[in-house]
Amino acid sequence: MRLFRSLTMSAIAVSTVLLGGSQALAVETAPDKPALAAPGADFTGIASLSNCSASLVRYAESAATDKALVLTNGHCYEGGFLNPGQVLVNRSSTRSITLLKPDSSRAGTVRASRILYGTMTKTDMIVYEVNETYASIKTRLNVNPLTLAKQGPANGAGMAVVSGYWKRIYTCSVQATIPQLREGDWTWQSSIKYRQPGCETIGGTSGSPVVSTSTGEVIGVNNTGNEDGQRCTVNNPCEVDAAGNITVDQGAAYGQQTWWLYTCLTATRTIDLNKAGCQLQKP
Repeated sequence: MRLFRSLTMSAIAVSTVLLGGSQALAVETAPDKPALAAPGADFTGIASLSNCSASLVRYAESAATDKALVLTNGHCYEGGFLNPGQVLVNRSSTRSITLLKPDSSRAGTVRASRILYGTMTKTDMIVYEVNETYASIKTRLNVNPLTLAKQGPANGAGMAVVSGYWKRIYTCSVQATIPQLREGDWTWQSSIKYRQPGCETIGGTSGSPVVSTSTGEVIGVNNTGNEDGQRCTVNNPCEVDAAGNITVDQGAAYGQQTWWLYTCLTATRTIDLNKAGCQLQKP
């Protein structure tokens, strides 16, 4: 998991790499979508944290008046790594998040008000709600969100990992969807494996959005890679196929699914883990 090895063991417990009248109409207006000539080629919607990368995101149905959302990894949680099976729901947070301009310069900061959902089980994801609306952020900082895709990427799809921490963009394509990825005590399902060369991600790229270079939508969240060729250890995830066979691919890098959020959304765009068909890990 690609945080930084220099973070203290006490902070994270293990070694690390790891949105009839004119008023009603306005409420239903979606926030501006980024206008990219080449999706994933700039830093529109990209954010950085103290230890990771992140992104300002919206659902396809989000309104400009919705409180804005920020996406990163579960292992980037300010309280340290989450235990296997642990899920955070509506957890208070005051985390400061830096938003970038398309040219990667600093636009300004927003502050989280709560964690809507967070886990390191099945997927590796945290969704923060910030204390401003998309419209407010657009007015104050002129930053547009990225849109979360409603389905995972197909093999061969062009993609970019856009790191706000390093202000660096990696481009490649999707090699495969791995049935199961194991790293230390954690297990992720339907992990996105990147085709190399091009996406040799490093510590600090954790939480970067995986952006489709054809649609500009977020198709996943970057989270890990096998550094040393070890088998299923921290910083060295292993692949497990449907038959249970284990494969180690040193240098491979991976992201996790984000479209599962849609399976749990209500009509008012809140997350309901008890909704029929919800695919997110439950507490």
